Amino acid sequence: MSDPKDRLFRHLALLRHIPRAPKSISTSELQKKLKAEEFNIDSRTLQRDLSGRLALDFPLLCDESRRPYLWSFPKDTPRFDFPALDTPTALAFALAQSHLGKLLPPSVLELLAPHFDLAQRQLQGLEHNKLVHWLNCVRAVPNGKALQPAEVQASIWSPVATALLEARQLEMVYLSRSKGENKNLRVHPAGMVSRHCVSYLIGTVEGYSDYRQFALHRIKHAVCLDAPVREQADFDIDQYVHSGGFNNPGPVEFVDLVADVSPQIAWLLSETPLGSQQTLKQLPDSDWQRLNARVPSDQETLWWVFGVGESLRLYEPQGWVDEILVRFNKIQGLYTRPKLHCANACEEA
Repeated sequence: MSDPKDRLFRHLALLRHIPRAPKSISTSELQKKLKAEEFNIDSRTLQRDLSGRLALDFPLLCDESRRPYLWSFPKDTPRFDFPALDTPTALAFALAQSHLGKLLPPSVLELLAPHFDLAQRQLQGLEHNKLVHWLNCVRAVPNGKALQPAEVQASIWSPVATALLEARQLEMVYLSRSKGENKNLRVHPAGMVSRHCVSYLIGTVEGYSDYRQFALHRIKHAVCLDAPVREQADFDIDQYVHSGGFNNPGPVEFVDLVADVSPQIAWLLSETPLGSQQTLKQLPDSDWQRLNARVPSDQETLWWVFGVGESLRLYEPQGWVDEILVRFNKIQGLYTRPKLHCANACEEA
């Protein structure tokens, strides 16, 4: 016997798929749609659902002049919303909820909250639907060590998001990391970027035209003003991100990377290349391979090269080789100097 909750959601799914006359849907089509939602039901049970319980409670029309039977609601049947989502939509809401918290304005999240809640309750209520188990079987794991997200207070997030959404100026107190002090700023928001564990507001400061980044967790106080933002027709957020907006002093160019890589890194890059233009060639008398790749000249790629460590010997670009040698010497200096005692370390800190 089917679980009562599963049966309830199956009936709701059935009713959602039945159109108003003159349109209609056959029993076999209904069965296909239910199976697409992972409701395991045979044709006899489906026919019993339609002509039994549902036909008693809803004004269903059945055209028995042809087989399979055709089902519809009378054309003047009022439109009504069923208090349930179809199972794929419920699954999508449940998976999206954790990823949208810092990307959608609070007003939108507030509107979506009932849908998130409904999706969670519906998935918890189903027992025998395979799609429900998907939620317990998949996880998104970041590549590398994931830091805890920087905490952003609701009192900050709300006015910042409102200012960006409504194209209004933002007055804020911002902790400058470079100067270590709070600064009073009037900002014209232009965009927002969520990067790793930090979200950034992109905008211009009153009196200046260059775009700057403001980490949301360093905003100590924020007020959304009635004044509209300055005209910013030239701003394109994708162009900003890909042209040196983050971690790069200027526009990102492409360079030729040449290096020898260990078997483990060669295997990794054969499956997940650094870029579309990449080759790997076996080195003679060695299990290492020569890597040639066209890559962006950005900090992200340099950090990846540096993080590979002893599994990669870089030859080009020369500027990166020089920078890696400088970092190597600094690290070597840290580990060759005498170990600091606790008292001395605390005094230096």
